[in-house]
Amino acid sequence: MSDTSSNPFRAPWPDSISRPVVNPLQPSVVYASNDPDALDAQYEGGAKGYTYAREGHPNAEVLGKMIDRMEDVSGGVVTGSGMAAVTLALLASVSAGDHVLGADQLYGRSLRLMNEVLPRLGIATSLADPTDVAAFKAALRPETRLILIETVSNPTLRVADVDGIIALAKSRDILVAVDNTFPTPRGLRPIQHGADVVIHSVTKLMAGHSDATLGYVAAKDPALSERLLTLAVTMGLTPSPFDCWLAERGLYSFDLRYDRSTSTAARLGDALAVMPGVVRVLYPTRADHPDHNRSVSLLGGEGGHMVSFEIEGGRAAANAFVRAAEGLNFAPTLGDVATTISHPATSSHRALTSEARAALGISEGFFRISVGCEEPTALVATFETALRAAHAR
Repeated sequence: MSDTSSNPFRAPWPDSISRPVVNPLQPSVVYASNDPDALDAQYEGGAKGYTYAREGHPNAEVLGKMIDRMEDVSGGVVTGSGMAAVTLALLASVSAGDHVLGADQLYGRSLRLMNEVLPRLGIATSLADPTDVAAFKAALRPETRLILIETVSNPTLRVADVDGIIALAKSRDILVAVDNTFPTPRGLRPIQHGADVVIHSVTKLMAGHSDATLGYVAAKDPALSERLLTLAVTMGLTPSPFDCWLAERGLYSFDLRYDRSTSTAARLGDALAVMPGVVRVLYPTRADHPDHNRSVSLLGGEGGHMVSFEIEGGRAAANAFVRAAEGLNFAPTLGDVATTISHPATSSHRALTSEARAALGISEGFFRISVGCEEPTALVATFETALRAAHAR
């Protein structure tokens, strides 16, 4: 086989006795093999190699193994987005005629997947309160095949009874998939608690710079792990090499960012609780959080980097607050190095009726804050200023 040295369109890669400190970005869509026998060997597992980027590429493999180590699993699949990971976990686990039971406070797009997409495929779905094992037990059906929960719900920050739900599922031989995006592996490793599948939106705190869109899903059972990979390749859920390369870079600072944003979030939550015009603050380890005791035991006493709170005054006050929050980005994202403000009623949960949002506790004055790495005192001062403006209309 001709190499690049004889290819008139490509110069040969330079030789070097040194090696790069940073893993290289490899955006190649295709990989050349020596002959058909060599290609057979790769596909049949007799030789290590890459063929076509949809079927795998080095940057995805490196990133996947890094997250595998964080979650203490093997064979995780990196996908093109967090929702791709959720979709992959569901479609690899269930078939037409099965029933999926989900938490009633899932991320908005996960709710739409449950309520609108899966039923079109002949997969029945229903929702129950993830903080109440009895409610989950009552919602089970003979055909229930999978339970989907978030460790910490988006955006209401309710903490699921992970251990109770897993124990219930095991007694009925039902799979449990846990979206662990908010706590990350630093807060919880669901597989160690008996979950069958763990899911991440790597886009968020793990990548951490709002410049890479990725997901990750891993299964405890090797057979299910193989189904995840096969379906991801078949459906074209492949991630971009560049995004994987960026996320790898982000993971090198993950622990530092996690520690800083988590400590600042706890401080911000306490500060918001005593500011005029604030109706309530939701932060998992605060004593007034409805799941406080579970939060402390399940998450090791760390509340994470997310804070949600509600202000008086409805939409008018919400507009004034955002406009006065100078230096903070109002954006439907989380996990950036800078703090972002999200308004679920007009972003993640806008597809729900006002009544459905109200049932979840999401009002026009409800905000979700993704706390970044800013200096804590200055961040608290920014919120104080914005809240004064919101209630000086």
